[in-house]
Amino acid sequence: MKFNKITVTLTFIFNIAHLMAQSPVLTPGNVETVTMGNQEINFKTTNAYGKIAVYSPSIIRVRLDKEPVKGDFSYAVVGQPQKTKTTITQDNADITLVTDSLKAVIHKQPYSITFYTPDGKVINEDEQGLTTSWVGQSVTTYKKMQDEEHFVGLGEKTGNLDRKGNGYTNWNEDNYGYSILQDPLYSTIPFYIGIHHNLNYGIFLDNTYQSDFNFGASNNRFSSFGARGGEMNYYFIFHKRVADIITSYTWLTGRMPMPPLWALGYQQNRYTYYPETEVLRIARTLREKKIPADGITLDIHYMDQFQLFTWNKTQFPNPVLMNDTLKSLGFKTTVIVDPGIKVAKGAPAYESGLKEDVYIKYPDGQNYTGQVWPGWCNFTDFTSEKGRGWWRKQVKFFAESGVSGIWNDMNEISTWGQKMPDNVLFDYDGKLTTHLEAHNVYGLEMARSSYEGALEQFKERPFILTRSGYAGLQRYTAIWTGDNRAEEDHMLQGVRILTSLGLSGVSFTGMDVGGFTGNASIALYTRWIELGAFTPYFRNHTTLNTKSAEPWTFGEDALVIARNYISLRYRLMPYLYSTFYGSAQNGLPVMRSLAIDYTFDPNVLSPDYQNQYEFGSAFMVAPFESSKEYGRIYFPEGAWYDLYTDSLQAGKQAKVVSLNLNKLPVYVKGGSIIPMQSLVQSTAIKPTDTLSVHVYNGTTANCFVYYEDDGKSFAYKNGGFYKRTITFNPSDRSITFNAAEGSYPSQFKYIKLVLHGYGQVDNLHADKNQYKLENSAYSFLDATSANDPMVNASPKDTCPVKFMVIENRAKMIQLKY
Repeated sequence: MKFNKITVTLTFIFNIAHLMAQSPVLTPGNVETVTMGNQEINFKTTNAYGKIAVYSPSIIRVRLDKEPVKGDFSYAVVGQPQKTKTTITQDNADITLVTDSLKAVIHKQPYSITFYTPDGKVINEDEQGLTTSWVGQSVTTYKKMQDEEHFVGLGEKTGNLDRKGNGYTNWNEDNYGYSILQDPLYSTIPFYIGIHHNLNYGIFLDNTYQSDFNFGASNNRFSSFGARGGEMNYYFIFHKRVADIITSYTWLTGRMPMPPLWALGYQQNRYTYYPETEVLRIARTLREKKIPADGITLDIHYMDQFQLFTWNKTQFPNPVLMNDTLKSLGFKTTVIVDPGIKVAKGAPAYESGLKEDVYIKYPDGQNYTGQVWPGWCNFTDFTSEKGRGWWRKQVKFFAESGVSGIWNDMNEISTWGQKMPDNVLFDYDGKLTTHLEAHNVYGLEMARSSYEGALEQFKERPFILTRSGYAGLQRYTAIWTGDNRAEEDHMLQGVRILTSLGLSGVSFTGMDVGGFTGNASIALYTRWIELGAFTPYFRNHTTLNTKSAEPWTFGEDALVIARNYISLRYRLMPYLYSTFYGSAQNGLPVMRSLAIDYTFDPNVLSPDYQNQYEFGSAFMVAPFESSKEYGRIYFPEGAWYDLYTDSLQAGKQAKVVSLNLNKLPVYVKGGSIIPMQSLVQSTAIKPTDTLSVHVYNGTTANCFVYYEDDGKSFAYKNGGFYKRTITFNPSDRSITFNAAEGSYPSQFKYIKLVLHGYGQVDNLHADKNQYKLENSAYSFLDATSANDPMVNASPKDTCPVKFMVIENRAKMIQLKY
């Protein structure tokens, strides 16, 4: 029998069409109908429905579902679409959407989408042939892997800074003593940044089901993101700078409020401090040994048999008096809370929750019961306004006890066995759903409830900490990286997790300094506490059945070094508080991956240098294992001053440096402005009346927004702040303090201008007056003492500086050199 070419071709096409019709993979197919609005497009394809909307000139939202897209609820997104100049056109092949910053082309046959720069460069495009598809209830979007494309972000993830070649899952889990490659961990932030060809973009998948991201794992064709249920719902963000992508993402998902000043101080924690005599002993020892500190944290043993909203009256007979005593010593108290309410007939919290019907349930109406620290527990439904309202009222218990901070733990939800049933029901703010959809937002909504309750009950800025969360958690809470290990690689992995969280919109972050599980060596502890001084949330913490981990427990030498770095942090408090203010305004993190400012320098993503980071805009920190004697540091573009000596290092090169356990490698970028204060033992103590402003000479203009307020109230929201921009401009050889803004009077009467790298400058000029500079030597650290008579003390490093003192006038001050 003979078959001609046409017959074979038609047979092949028929077979492919038959296979596609029978395929368990469902694709959208072709675009069939289109409705265009002012800045949105609604369309129907062969197998799906879609909506593409402009949120701003740089943000486009893409929605696809097998059913008509409807409703618009998000626990993460608070930014509303902005009126944006948008042009939408179509022809037989494409629909084209154009803003001032971005162009999207929706291809019709079959559906796919490509994003372009205004001048026509491809930023990101669907992988042809795969685009978006459904396998059962799971939906995934496939993106073409661009040449030399790299990926950063995705929040709390282990592994390398560059995510390329790896896959990740978002399903919040309690992972005690997790490994440095374990995934997933405690929180979910489904937002990443792609980098290629001098372009960068962000993608935020707002879907709370378990989600999966693939950046070229087990394939060489695509990157992808998807979820095990719900619709495909993502936001595409394009800017020329990664910093602006983060700013747009945090406009979308919200920014942190100003924290209380005390929360930026050193926090002394342990699982667990009890009885109250031990708590007070720790606080008084910190004061006696001149270790600045602001916080003591109480773990689960403060409770009566681990029941929430109780005190163990044997161990803590008078919590109000204890907390008042701590406050008199300059300490604030933070207490742990878990979501589980012990099933105990007659217990006030349990009975109140039953009466108000706030617990999550099985489909048959029975309350879900799981086992945690107190035993069998019911769990508040924080996805219900009724549940959140009940929790807010319970926070009054802590306010009446004199507590200032709430630490939300075990909120993944964690239960013994770690296998909450899928069929447990959650209110999900009126859209009844199962555990599958609610799981990843439970921790976020618990932190929200604690924050809102503290706002109502504490009457001043609260400190809220969480272990679990979802995108947008920065609106309510700080986060720490959970139950890490006292190991060298965990210390460095912690750095990468914190910078990844920063890339993902979360600024107030920390890790358990010294490691939670296990026993740190003296050297590891020393290096880690140095590093902790340059993290946003500085918390020393260890678990039960380990050695004590307060600074004095590692010997006198370690104590001196710890005191040095904790004291340096307190002297840097004006810089740090101002940097937190900047984060509250623009979303940029306090602890910054070099990928933010040096995105297209390939060295910053290299495993050799991925642990280096910026602390605010001025400092670059280079962490190494405590056992290393030498380390290779990469210096990005610019001039870099050694913090301790002012020795200068040119940028765009690597250098091998000797490492000393007495000093963490820290460098200052040329052109930086760093305000500092006198040393205090607690933020409750006022520093002296002189603000020292360190200015580092450089070739690039720079500005720093200096900020003060009372550190505790909400008056700053109504103008009760002091803010001024300080500018360094090498082109006209000037240092300018712009006129102060706000109604809050500065606590500093004088400004001491400290100049680094100005060896040839002897005078400054202002208002036709000439001011002579004085020569001096400045030390950021004290010498380490020779406690061992067989070992010489490390000398005190100094920087050669010039300085002058001027009155801190509110009007503009311009100084020329």
